[in-house]
Amino acid sequence: MSKKIHRRKKNNNNRGPLFFVSVGIALIGVMAVLLLLFGKKDSVSSQTAASDSSPSSPSSIPSEVNYAAPELSLQNINGNTEALTDYRDKVVLVNNWATWCPPCKAEIPTLEAYYKAHSAEGFVIIGIEAGEPQSEVLQFVQTSVITYPIWVDLNNASLRAFGSAGLPNSFVIDRSGTVRLAWVGEINREMLEKYVTPLIAEN
Repeated sequence: MSKKIHRRKKNNNNRGPLFFVSVGIALIGVMAVLLLLFGKKDSVSSQTAASDSSPSSPSSIPSEVNYAAPELSLQNINGNTEALTDYRDKVVLVNNWATWCPPCKAEIPTLEAYYKAHSAEGFVIIGIEAGEPQSEVLQFVQTSVITYPIWVDLNNASLRAFGSAGLPNSFVIDRSGTVRLAWVGEINREMLEKYVTPLIAEN
């Protein structure tokens, strides 16, 4: 009887180290899986946070400026002559663009949506197409989402008046006729709300 008990204890003692080694290996495996899963989760979270911290679409940041708006008058797509002074009581975003310019076309839906959201507050966008004939610009506008005024600028008078050759570029004129913001490059909705909306709210 005592010999059997002794053998059983001996067998248990022999299995003890193996048991703990097996448990240790299992725990290490579980920890490795958890680290892998949480590592991936943290990586995804970091990527999400990075994307959330940047604008939803590309955008340049405007320069704050202060000078009188240039005297500029051009024909619109319907052949009627308009001038910037015709909009003196409004906040005006002048957007110099071209039908052949990819970033210009990419920002049009954003500009259109912002225009519709704020037009009742005394805000207007004037899109000035640089260099294309009136018929081509009219055709482009008719097949797009643009409802704000479009002018035709065959000789790039607007680019010279505002002193910026890169497309697209945009300038915001307040109700007193002063240029307050200048953009070079594509604009997203976040930047419009951040910089233009406060100007619209000014009396």
